[in-house]
Amino acid sequence: MSNSSVAVEDDRTGLSPETLRRAVLDHLRYTQAKSLTTATALDVYHALAHTARDRLVHRWIETQRTYAEHDVKRVYYLSAEYLLGRQLEANLLSLGLYDVAAEGLAAYDIDLLDVFEQEPDPGLGNGGLGRLAACFMDSLANLELPGMGYGIRYEFGIFRQEIERGWQVEQPDEWLRNGNPWEISRPEYTVPVRFGGYVEQWVDADGRFQAEWIPEEVVLGVPYDTPVAGFRNNTVNTLRLWAARASEEFDLQVFNDGDYRRAVEQKALSESISKVLYPKDTTPEGKALRLRQQYFFVACSLHDLIRRHKARHKTLEGLADKAAVQLNDTHPAIAVAELMRLLVDREKLEWDDAWRITRATIAYTNHTLLPEALETWPEDLIAELLPRHLQIIREIDRRFRREVHVFDPSDHARPHRMGIVEQGQVRMAHLSVAGSHTVNGVAELHSQLLKDRVLREFAEIWPDRFTNVTNGVTPRRWLLQCNRPLSDAITTRVGRAWVTDLTQLTQLEPLVDDSGFLAEIRDIKHGNKRRLEGWLKQHCDIALDPAAIFDVQIKRIHEYKRQLLCVLHAVHLYNRIKFHGETIVPRAIMLGGKAAPGYTRAKQIIKLVSDVSAILNADPATRGQLSLHFLPNYNVSMSEKVIPATDLSEQISMAGKEASGTGNMKFQMNGALTIGTLDGANIEIREEVGPENFFLFGLDAAEVRARRAAGYDPGVTADGSEALSEVLALLDDGCFEPDRPTLHRELVRYLRHDDPFMVCADFDDYLRAQREAAGAFVDEARWWPMVARNIARAGKFSSDRTIQDYASRIWGIEPCTTVMPKS
Repeated sequence: MSNSSVAVEDDRTGLSPETLRRAVLDHLRYTQAKSLTTATALDVYHALAHTARDRLVHRWIETQRTYAEHDVKRVYYLSAEYLLGRQLEANLLSLGLYDVAAEGLAAYDIDLLDVFEQEPDPGLGNGGLGRLAACFMDSLANLELPGMGYGIRYEFGIFRQEIERGWQVEQPDEWLRNGNPWEISRPEYTVPVRFGGYVEQWVDADGRFQAEWIPEEVVLGVPYDTPVAGFRNNTVNTLRLWAARASEEFDLQVFNDGDYRRAVEQKALSESISKVLYPKDTTPEGKALRLRQQYFFVACSLHDLIRRHKARHKTLEGLADKAAVQLNDTHPAIAVAELMRLLVDREKLEWDDAWRITRATIAYTNHTLLPEALETWPEDLIAELLPRHLQIIREIDRRFRREVHVFDPSDHARPHRMGIVEQGQVRMAHLSVAGSHTVNGVAELHSQLLKDRVLREFAEIWPDRFTNVTNGVTPRRWLLQCNRPLSDAITTRVGRAWVTDLTQLTQLEPLVDDSGFLAEIRDIKHGNKRRLEGWLKQHCDIALDPAAIFDVQIKRIHEYKRQLLCVLHAVHLYNRIKFHGETIVPRAIMLGGKAAPGYTRAKQIIKLVSDVSAILNADPATRGQLSLHFLPNYNVSMSEKVIPATDLSEQISMAGKEASGTGNMKFQMNGALTIGTLDGANIEIREEVGPENFFLFGLDAAEVRARRAAGYDPGVTADGSEALSEVLALLDDGCFEPDRPTLHRELVRYLRHDDPFMVCADFDDYLRAQREAAGAFVDEARWWPMVARNIARAGKFSSDRTIQDYASRIWGIEPCTTVMPKS
């Protein structure tokens, strides 16, 4: 390599302060066409992002070369959601360039934190499912495991939430408006995706059944690749997101005839597939679009996977030895039928051979215990959009029912209960279980309930197919990045190894009673609370008292997560202050989250929070004691500010409903104490930290079932609680919406007569646990050792541990270290 080529290499990939400074200025000039004097903060963001990307690309190319050279087995993670969060700060930390970048920009009077704020949140997910997928991608790269994520490049992600007169209003989330410096388009790998049409069938000369799908419509899937970097290593994996493009831009003849709308309508229909995350599915058109989305990204991804495999291997016989496909919930479940179609129709394999390969390749993660969340699709809709797949699903179902019958020939109803196609519906969870070699839940309780209740009959046939892999979160984003003061304090005491091995936090155990360490984490928490106070005041016009308990529930708005319980507690405290003259430990209650556009009850809950906060916060009686706030447009970036400042983490779902939860883990490792039920991963968190360091309340899953079986009457329960009766009376009387005093009566009726998630049953015990938490908060000799123990015992809940578990027990993949070539 010549001296000149070495210099160019250094300029594009070097990590020294001078090289980095020159690279940023070059990108400012040659990528943004700006000078320092004319550049905006957005220009600086793009210049710095491209500078970081250059250094990732160098490792990215070598990582892919290494994987190919060693012909490694890879995991292909199929997820409809990836809630990534902002990438610049994460990538600078992974490259070890954070401080260099901060100092370099400071020399030009530019604050790196201001630059970070220019990056939009890519809202490519709805909540925990999508954020988990992002954490998993991070951990795969951190552990140097060969992996690739597949999903959809939604042009408009999860909506931007605005609150108007207390109601949620959805606005488009234009996250791509100013471009995305992290992605690289790969049009050379475009995939044609077929929809509709009909199937031609015949028997060939050898007596074999043959089928050919003749589509009515073809849509193109164009891949966009995003690098996912390991922390301080050379591994950079790929997240490939597919964008839908029309196979023909427009009908020129129709256009020339003057019918301009009809000339482009097919293009608009085709490209609607990747337009919006989770279109409202309360209409037939919405349902069809969601199914089109699911098949679109699955078809693109499996086509891409097989293309890669066949580039090195002549047949697909050994596909499962080189590829592990993980279904992230049922959204990609059509992959079972699609892989069978590719193997049988295109590769001409016998059915039994294709089914063996399919089952050996695919694994399925279940994320829910809610029956309504176990997806089903009308048979006639699949017949209309995917006619060949319905044939394949019916054949899978026919053979599967025979397998069920052989297992228990005496129970003639069992094949109907377990069937994949039943009463005009295709059950995607049943298809996923039948077509997978492993089915896992995401917390110990969740996995047990899957085996004991939701999928019990499947587990009876295939007991070895079911397992548990408890979720985790990446400590790089959820501690190192979002809470640098606490990260620095931990590193000072135990070294930096905890960033890639969170179990190292156990070294903090001897310090849980050390006055100096406790004083430091107390000061860090207070500093984080003051920073959140300033940010909320600036961005949301919300005023907080940093001396108060920051009591927080931030997550998707859903009845089973019981935001209602939290707001009813706020009303109870208001009642005690306003009408009973009591004084309480100062408390700022914050809720945040988005309701699905078609979820009326969830929107009513947001309205209730908004109305209660409007009255409560304006009342002089509560000043200095109580405030309630709804945090609008909750997203990853907001959570990175809220979580480090939280004192009390609300994880209060009805026992037996939350699969895992991952917010509970993020709060724990950032020094918040949990008030919660025995649900999801709360159980394992409580086991790790000890019962004395967790505020437990409520019925457990077995007690919930027993209470319901005995004939649960929420009205009687409410009448038996003086506190709850007073709270419901205030709502019924229109206390919090004087202009429309009957507005919240429907919620009162719902609680008194339905209450499917037993808010009334758990209310009094919830108040008891809240009083205990308030008492502990003012007892610093008790509170701060509890905080320290929660931090020290967070090691189990790293997504690195989760991914190591998947890799060894389900995927069968091993680390592959990328060694950078010397110049």
